[in-house]
Amino acid sequence: MSAADTLPRIGADEIGKFGKEVLLIDIRSPAEYRREHIAQALCIAPDELAEKLPSAAANADILVFHCLSGMRTAQAAATLAAAANGRTAYILDGGLQAWKKAGLPTVTDRSAPLDMMRQVQIGAGSLVLLSVIGGAVFSPVFYLLAALVGAGLLTAGLTGFCGMAKLLARMPWNQA
Repeated sequence: MSAADTLPRIGADEIGKFGKEVLLIDIRSPAEYRREHIAQALCIAPDELAEKLPSAAANADILVFHCLSGMRTAQAAATLAAAANGRTAYILDGGLQAWKKAGLPTVTDRSAPLDMMRQVQIGAGSLVLLSVIGGAVFSPVFYLLAALVGAGLLTAGLTGFCGMAKLLARMPWNQA
C-alpha cells in the first residue's frame, strides 16, 4: 500500500452528504491559508497535527484534509492517517481548487501577502529574466546576476537556507 492509499479521497460535493460533524483541515502554510481558505477549515500544518488535532477534532466525526491541489495531502497521507488516530478521515480530492471548481465558497483576503515560496519564485524569476535581457541588450556583465541567482537557488535547495526568503520576510508587506 502506497502512502497515497492510506486515506481515501473524497470529492468536494460529497462532503455535505455526511450529515455528521465534518472537520476540514487545511495543511498549507498560515500565509497561504490567510490569502484564501474554506470558511470552516482549520489551518494545521502536518508537523503540528499530533499536538493540535486531538483538541480541535474533539467533536468531529469525520476529518477531511486538504491543501491547494491535493498533492501535499497525498504526499503526507501516511502522516495524516496516523494523526487521524482511527477516526474516519479523507483527503479532499483536488484540494481547494476542486472545492472552488464545485462552486463552494471560500474566504479570500487579497491584501494578505503571497506565501514566501511564491515571493521567492517571482523575485528570482524576475532577476534572471532582467539579467538575461540586460546581458543581451546592454552588456554581458548582466549575466553575472543570473549566475548569482542560480547559485542562491542551488544553495537554498541543498542546504534549506534561502537568503532571498530571509530578505523578503523583512519587507514591510510581510510584517504582521
